[in-house]
Amino acid sequence: MSFRTLFIESQCRLSYSSGYMVVRKEDDTVKVHLSEISTVILQTERVYISAYLLSELAKAKISLVISDEKRNPVGQYLPLYGAHNVSKRIQEQMGWGEPIKKRVWQRVVRDKITQQAAFLRERDHAEAAKILSSLVPEVRSGDSTNREAQSARIYFSSLFGQGFSRDDDSPVNAALNYGYAVLLSMVNREIVSRGYLTQCGICHRNEYNQFNLACDFMEPFRPIIDRQVSDYLSDVFDANARRMLADVANVSLSYRGGTYRLGSVVSMYVQDCLNALGKKIAVDDIQKFAST
Repeated sequence: MSFRTLFIESQCRLSYSSGYMVVRKEDDTVKVHLSEISTVILQTERVYISAYLLSELAKAKISLVISDEKRNPVGQYLPLYGAHNVSKRIQEQMGWGEPIKKRVWQRVVRDKITQQAAFLRERDHAEAAKILSSLVPEVRSGDSTNREAQSARIYFSSLFGQGFSRDDDSPVNAALNYGYAVLLSMVNREIVSRGYLTQCGICHRNEYNQFNLACDFMEPFRPIIDRQVSDYLSDVFDANARRMLADVANVSLSYRGGTYRLGSVVSMYVQDCLNALGKKIAVDDIQKFAST
């Protein structure tokens, strides 16, 4: 499976040649085989990319993330046809009933709160972790009692301080938003590569959001971004922090009795959720993961 996230920060030309992405600068040329690449993140607007390369990236199901003038991700290029039976997959998706969608969302929220509690426990916030753990069995079908929001308030205030707000203009929020955008691009790639629509979510249903389903499936993985930001962010959100977050796909996790990169775990977790929605496996058979 592809494993490299390419981070393009300076002016260059990107083209394709015999299975390789070619990066040409004024004084240097680098080639990377497409089989090694999972994601390309453009951190500058001074990049010229060939249509030939764009076509080959789509065929190889490689995600291309584009950033704005502030170097924040604003767009993603994905293939139109991620699977040979896209029409069948979309028909299946349109047939998912509300009861199964609510049950899968219940499982996703439980997994998210479990990961939040585990991270707080690692950081010696034992009391807050205990409260979050007690909320897990209280998550009902569709999270009708909104335990996700309740856990978020406890979680962020414990992790970043009582005065912290996700609405603040701060280096921490800038880093979190960047990391979440990278994570979202990873989940989008997995959904599209299987022939499903990212627009049609199981809980997120915003008519202006093209990535509702990815926003659903990414939730349990957010604490991994939180951990990276908490551990490595300095007083400013700089290029080093961006590189660290852009490479989050290579963080190690325990899953299915082994140790895998985050990118691989995201792929398997998304497949489990899709299988549960299609009633190919039981919701309880969606595998859990943990940081190593």
